[in-house]
Amino acid sequence: MKLKRVFDILEKLKTYAPKSDILNAKENKQWVNYSLNDFVNNANYVGSALLHLGLKSGDMVAIIAGNMPQWNFVDYGCQQVAMPTVPVFPTISNEDLAFVLNHSEAKAVFISDRSLHQKLTALKDKLPHLKHIISFKNIEGVQSFSDFLELGKQHLDLAKIEDIKKSVSEDDLLSILYTSGTTGVPKGAMITHKNMMSNLYVCEWIAPFTNQWRALSFLPLNHVYERFLNTLYLYHGVSIYYAESFETIGANCQEIHPHLFVAVPRVLERVLDKISDKGEKLTGFKKKIFDWSMALAERYELDGKNGMWYELQRSIADKLVYKKWREAIGGEILLVVSGGAALNPRLERIFYCGGITLLQGYGLTETCVVVGVNRLNKGERMFGTVGLVVENSEVKIAEEDGEILVKGPSVMKGYYKNPEATAEAIDKDGWLHTGDVGKFVDGKFLKITDRKKEIFKNSAGKYIAPVAIENKLKECKYIEQCMVVGEGHKFASAIIVPNMEKFKEYCENRQIVWKGNDEMFAHEELKNLIDTHIKKVNSTLAAYEQLKRHQLINVAWSVDSGEITPKLSLKRKVIMQKNADVIAKIFNVAE
Repeated sequence: MKLKRVFDILEKLKTYAPKSDILNAKENKQWVNYSLNDFVNNANYVGSALLHLGLKSGDMVAIIAGNMPQWNFVDYGCQQVAMPTVPVFPTISNEDLAFVLNHSEAKAVFISDRSLHQKLTALKDKLPHLKHIISFKNIEGVQSFSDFLELGKQHLDLAKIEDIKKSVSEDDLLSILYTSGTTGVPKGAMITHKNMMSNLYVCEWIAPFTNQWRALSFLPLNHVYERFLNTLYLYHGVSIYYAESFETIGANCQEIHPHLFVAVPRVLERVLDKISDKGEKLTGFKKKIFDWSMALAERYELDGKNGMWYELQRSIADKLVYKKWREAIGGEILLVVSGGAALNPRLERIFYCGGITLLQGYGLTETCVVVGVNRLNKGERMFGTVGLVVENSEVKIAEEDGEILVKGPSVMKGYYKNPEATAEAIDKDGWLHTGDVGKFVDGKFLKITDRKKEIFKNSAGKYIAPVAIENKLKECKYIEQCMVVGEGHKFASAIIVPNMEKFKEYCENRQIVWKGNDEMFAHEELKNLIDTHIKKVNSTLAAYEQLKRHQLINVAWSVDSGEITPKLSLKRKVIMQKNADVIAKIFNVAE
């Protein structure tokens, strides 16, 4: 029988995977394992404690924390007493935090550290609905999570929890997921149990999951992407290990030997950068072998289409080179899923050739989450696309502008307390307007060509899709970040943040004296390296798409400084505002 509420998964696991390591994280530099029994008990303690504090079913509970087992204890504890959760990114601005907590009328909030408590303290007078703050880490004067669990243990009311669980239907609200607010105030997507579970069932067989698998989790649980995959992992009894940070992904892979993980393209680009860096340091015959294997990988085609001679060469390269790539991420990886942004097909070819199955998918917060995904079966995957549309959803391409429209049971209930935005997003026939532009390849593979709001028109009326160009630019290891600009102008251009760490290695290898980032940023050799790559990229573009000018800037973009989202997408308006003088310098000269 199919489960209908997300928390029903815990009951399933009692017979399917009563594991000793269902949730895991490092505490004081040591891996700490939480069993299914720990999970169930702590979820019950959370629900009981919230009820004891006076919260009622229907009250909202916010979670502002990084990935950890405790995040799940709170999430499932709230689910069982019908209190929808409001996950919030820890990097949120004070202004957006105040809006989200007030708009949702959250009665309680769980936080991870002192800095978040300081934010809440500064906003105290602006948060009339907030009654309780609980911290996962000990902070003087703040209720600790351990004390909160003890309160729940003392006032454990399993009968009350069971009564509430029975009253919860699949159409009830599971969570409110607020957008990052890049286009005005944040909007809260209302996600129901049915949204999450219907998407889970169409993705259930995307891989041959077993309860013996281990997954590494490092994308934010506050985002629907990682949260959905964590739900899918738990459904299959896959043990989840939370990475310490983005920087420790490689080390954590070596420690736990995961069978799968999900990532955004920027993470995979960094993995490839590290592989390339090691190859660059080789000399002689080893360097030739590495370069040969990389060139071979860039020509990879699916399902043996390269022929027997290619496959023979690939088997040799695998023994000499590719095997080491897999060992670097634990040696047992069976699957990597990419989403959140467009993936460069070059990465797909290289990873696949290296024996790392990489499936690209597509979805939105509002579709909870998967709309299309490549599959493992022959004929059900294609490089450069996001695969086949999931079986319970419909997708059509709007004739007038190519926008992708989606209909199905995983589409959100609407935006919380925002009927105007809901009506704008979901039309009278039930189609969700995604804001993404795409097309079908071979009549079945969905291909995303750009964001509707990111495509711009030059002064000659030609439309330019920046994402594909940016992906080509980032193939240069001396380009860390970039954004294509040119709306209303005669030509396209780019703002580029160079990778000074890679350029420093370049200089060291060529005995060029390093004089610090600020001075070397203006070095002619760096400009030449980037100019050469841009000429190569331009040769692949239509004349109107080519970058006639570009400008290097010496300020990296980050989540904390506001130029990128937590899933590492560009906040284009913010970048344009902060770099208005740079853009003016590019286009104010005679065109």
